[in-house]
Amino acid sequence: MTDAIRIPDLAGKVIAVLGLGRSGGTAAAVLAASGATVWAWDDNDAAREAINPDWLFDLTTADWSQVDALLMSPGIPHLHPKPHPVAKMAREAGVSLISDIELLLRAQPKARYVGITGTNGKSTTTTLIGHLLDHAGRRCETGGNLGTAALALPPLGPDGVYVLELSSYQLEITPSAVADIAILLNITPDHLDRHGGMEGYIAAKKLILAPKGKSSVGIVSIDDEHSRKLFLELKGGSRRLIPISVEKALKDGVSAVNGQLVDDINGQRQVIGDLTKYPTLPGSHNWQNAAAAYVAARALGLSTEQILAGFASFTGLAHRQELVTTIGKIRYVNDSKATNTDAAAKALVCYDNIYWIIGGRAKEGGLAGLEQFYPRIRHAFLIGEAAPLFAKQLGRAVPFTQCATLDKAVVAAHTMAQREKREGGVVLLSPACASWDQYRSFEMRGDHFRSLVRQLEGGAQ
Repeated sequence: MTDAIRIPDLAGKVIAVLGLGRSGGTAAAVLAASGATVWAWDDNDAAREAINPDWLFDLTTADWSQVDALLMSPGIPHLHPKPHPVAKMAREAGVSLISDIELLLRAQPKARYVGITGTNGKSTTTTLIGHLLDHAGRRCETGGNLGTAALALPPLGPDGVYVLELSSYQLEITPSAVADIAILLNITPDHLDRHGGMEGYIAAKKLILAPKGKSSVGIVSIDDEHSRKLFLELKGGSRRLIPISVEKALKDGVSAVNGQLVDDINGQRQVIGDLTKYPTLPGSHNWQNAAAAYVAARALGLSTEQILAGFASFTGLAHRQELVTTIGKIRYVNDSKATNTDAAAKALVCYDNIYWIIGGRAKEGGLAGLEQFYPRIRHAFLIGEAAPLFAKQLGRAVPFTQCATLDKAVVAAHTMAQREKREGGVVLLSPACASWDQYRSFEMRGDHFRSLVRQLEGGAQ
């Protein structure tokens, strides 16, 4: 094996690349190193300046009869709401549209692939499966829509496993069946403009379950209507489907009702473990992720003991209910990724006695829809542009303090939580807002929270 991915059989071929961001820029370099002639373009001036000028080619002027394939960044529309002009030209010329995932499959055909998709939970499940494999000493790499671009991953060969988060955009431009083990977590309305409506979105998600040989496995949550219908439609096909649920016990599947992980895949009900004891997997949405990861890990040969040990050592996904530390009785949780009320709700439902840090740049409706969680909140600490609006919306339902900035909010929340010493108390950054009023990204906001908490930890009595 070489130290970098190389794609076979590209000598003398012309591959066009549209979009030179994280995945496209990496793909252009790998294609060129693999012997292809690269014609690359991005509508953004800065992206073009960052790439080898020898590869630049205005694809709107291309002779498409010379092009063997168009590799597209998944963020660029190729059908809806309006196809990019280059994608339209390629389709009219009969040129296939592909993703960097497709090229990874061609470069590493003997490796095994776990593919994870769903409207929610993809990143946590991808990271968790990668952690389980790594913790068990298996050779694996994680990437795709999450983190590292597919072609920036190292070659693994037949003893390796690629664990790939796959968006609906990526699946649509990956003609080959990707996953030896495919996971569909859920389907709720999202990105409908890019798929021409709900039917198109479901069709894109369904592609994860395309069969890949008789040994291919599909793991499907049946707790939402759309995923359940796909399970029933495809059950009995050439990919073996295993249902999972956090709402009801399943025969011939895996369930995690109330956090109790139960394996009944072979009709022999076995209680695997109590997911509620793992602080980095709180709430039913994380139990769903853990159930999917359990089935995938078992299919890859891990023992129950290895999986439970992996759950116990999982530190969680950065900025998504990330347990930073515990000081005294109080947990400090970084949920900076919660940039809207739906995301914040997933955190609020998991805790009691919450010292809630909220605010930033509000989304439409502000805190509307979170009222049911107010009894769980001891006190709210308001920051950023949304603070005046949130003060009005909270009214007398939740006591609050205007803090303006995150550093002041963390100190105030910490002081109150440590003074009150409530059982199960948690200082929770779950802002229900974008970060752009004070931070360039939710990651920067979460990093700041983490550093502030670490300072408090260092000075704890």
